[in-house]
Amino acid sequence: MNDSAASVVTGETVEAVMRVELAHGDALVGTIAPILRHLLANDEHSVFSDEIIARVRGMLSDLAVQLLDAQARASGAPEARDHDSTQIEALVAGIVGHAGFLAHLHALALEWQLTERLQARLAVDPVLSPLLQALIASQDTATAAAAVALLAAQARFAQSQRRMQLPIGELPGDLVHAALLVLRSHAAHDPAHQAESEAAEAAIRARYDESRNRLGLMTRLVAGMGGGASAALSVTHAGAGLFLTALGLGSGQERDMAVLATNEGQLARLALALRACGLKHKAIEEQFAALHPDVSLPEGFDQLGSDRAAALLALSSVYPGL
Repeated sequence: MNDSAASVVTGETVEAVMRVELAHGDALVGTIAPILRHLLANDEHSVFSDEIIARVRGMLSDLAVQLLDAQARASGAPEARDHDSTQIEALVAGIVGHAGFLAHLHALALEWQLTERLQARLAVDPVLSPLLQALIASQDTATAAAAVALLAAQARFAQSQRRMQLPIGELPGDLVHAALLVLRSHAAHDPAHQAESEAAEAAIRARYDESRNRLGLMTRLVAGMGGGASAALSVTHAGAGLFLTALGLGSGQERDMAVLATNEGQLARLALALRACGLKHKAIEEQFAALHPDVSLPEGFDQLGSDRAAALLALSSVYPGL
């Protein structure tokens, strides 16, 4: 699925070609967590872009500060953002040790990068896509309400990404739990703050509602579209966020893996995911034209059925930590 792969189909079936390309993508996937961990601990950014590393590091620090803010509020102290840097770094180190956290933050950084690229190249609004606008105008009140809530959540996401921040309530439930375990472990080394940590954890859990955060709203809206969910598989119509959610749901992959599939080096995964979603050859070509205009599908790809594409993806490795 690179620039040369489209012309190199010498006797092999298209399925065999896709297997090779997917295996290459899997090898790259396996390096992501250790490379991120290394780059976050050092200042060598030769493999990943400075922008991605800075954004992941910023989100990690912001999450650590939010945990310390919650602990400060539990003690009755006013909220502050000037916590001891050693405490912030200790919490960051604990979070970094969780591969699923790194995978998710990396995926969010890639999603925002894609969002900005689509806006610059194709004028796709980063907050209000044509599909979201249509959902807001839906006659179904529940759908319209969820779409309005998503509009606000997407606006917050854009603002947070520009600031390299991430509200803890926007995390998936398992990662909120993982973050709170890091806070609990951190407090265990300082008995004086253990009660405050427990109160902070309880407060965060009480406020958290995964169904109402950005990812939860997108999942609900796409799933609620039923057979019309194919409209979300046009990245220019749906916008990056809804497109990536639909791609994950339709292909049976975790959303973070669907995000990764749009990146260079994972083009076979993207083609297979789109096919597994049931898109026809022409529709897949249209998505490649929007996402990777210089890349062509391999000869004979139209012969690969959606069931075989899904099977190939199922045999592929998963994003570390998912």
